[in-house]
Amino acid sequence: MNAEPILPDLVSASPDETHQLGVRLGRLLEPGHVVGLVGELGAGKTALAAGVAEGMGVGPEVYVSSPTFTLINEYPGRFPLVHADFYRLEDPEDLAEIGLLDYYRGDVACIVEWFDRFPGAAPLEHLRVTLVVTGAATRRMGLAAAGERHRRLGQAWGGYA
Repeated sequence: MNAEPILPDLVSASPDETHQLGVRLGRLLEPGHVVGLVGELGAGKTALAAGVAEGMGVGPEVYVSSPTFTLINEYPGRFPLVHADFYRLEDPEDLAEIGLLDYYRGDVACIVEWFDRFPGAAPLEHLRVTLVVTGAATRRMGLAAAGERHRRLGQAWGGYA
């Protein structure tokens, strides 16, 4: 299923705003939601993911970091949040080996950094967030959704619903 754009883009003027946008998204997530993050190094993917965790009720005592080396972190919130990172993976078959495909079908929400590394392995329904560096601290976030449920999620997050 192709992801269709949700317009207009979101804009962040600072890392704190990126985090706060993540908090807002985290409050909207439900089990079964998959959010894929796309963007160059330093675009704010992990800042957004940390905000999502906060919005899902992950406590401040839990440090949310990019799972570049662990590949998957699971955080306790209203329900589990699975945070994955594809940066170091070489083959889409690795996704099954690390168990991510099972998480896509579970009672968790998933947020995946470097989601574009394996476009053919994306779940049929997801929300893709493309973070674009527009200045030293500013970012533009383009949203695209595959599936009606994720389209509604993106619209609610952007305030368009």
